[in-house]
Amino acid sequence: MSRLDSSIERFFKSLDDLEAAVNRRGVQEKSMEKVHRELAALTEDRSRLAQELDALKAQNKRLNEMNDEVAERLDGAIEEIQGVLEN
Repeated sequence: MSRLDSSIERFFKSLDDLEAAVNRRGVQEKSMEKVHRELAALTEDRSRLAQELDALKAQNKRLNEMNDEVAERLDGAIEEIQGVLEN
């Protein structure tokens, strides 16, 4: 094999290697785009879930307050009934 043939062979091998590297880079970029889309979706989900959690915490607080009020009223009613029954 002549030096020219050897050089041409190395040249084509280098071109093949370069093409493979470019293809890998393209795949990596597509993968990164997918990761960025998934991250954006997760961030949006997190925001939505945080809002829902805040709303549920507020509702829970209102229900606990109502429960306390009802419990106080029941205690008062029970005391009145016991007072009537004792007399």
